[in-house]
Amino acid sequence: MESARIKICGVSSIDDALAAVELGAWAVGMVFYEGSPRRCSVEQAERIGAALHRRSEVAGVFVNATLEEIADVAERAQLTLVQLHGDEGPVFAGEVARRTGARTIKAMAVRGPATLQDIKRFHTDFHLLDGHAPDLRGGTGERVDLSLLATRRSKVPLIVSGGLRPDNVGEVLDRIHPYAVDVASGVEQAPGIKDHDKIRAFIDAVAEGSATAPQDHSIEAAAAPAEASA
Repeated sequence: MESARIKICGVSSIDDALAAVELGAWAVGMVFYEGSPRRCSVEQAERIGAALHRRSEVAGVFVNATLEEIADVAERAQLTLVQLHGDEGPVFAGEVARRTGARTIKAMAVRGPATLQDIKRFHTDFHLLDGHAPDLRGGTGERVDLSLLATRRSKVPLIVSGGLRPDNVGEVLDRIHPYAVDVASGVEQAPGIKDHDKIRAFIDAVAEGSATAPQDHSIEAAAAPAEASA
């Protein structure tokens, strides 16, 4: 059984980005939100994007950024994935995909059953469901209610985030069968500084958990790395 894919998020150095990919990450995520302790500068993102070109998915995480800002960063950092983690609407998400050429992820913090209904309005390439913490946008370390996620009915590939670590990701794979899992704080020494041993342990745990958990690959087109926007 093929392993669930892994997105290592909150990366801000080339060394961490390369280590994540060499250890088996499907995607490396960089945060461009001013309020995040894991914020990556655009200049550093350019270097990371160039280093990872055609080696993995390169994701940019934005919170209520303008379309112009997203398009500029996507081009400079060679993003293949754009994650919208703010209050962006479905029309805006569609415009992001059109302008950047990148595949899109709509992310929402799960506050209750209404979140699962709300995210259905977004016809993005992926949905990401994250743990909720007041006043935080991702990287909360809070886990999602798995019983609630188990009620989700959607053909959009699911990425699960929120408080994942090597010792608990197996439960997510077993109960939810996501397309991918997303980890930030669970593989860090400090915000934005990754621990390569923890990354290795997380990836090994995903491989072990995926071996016994059936995976939902209803949309196989989601699998291949996308070309960066021109």
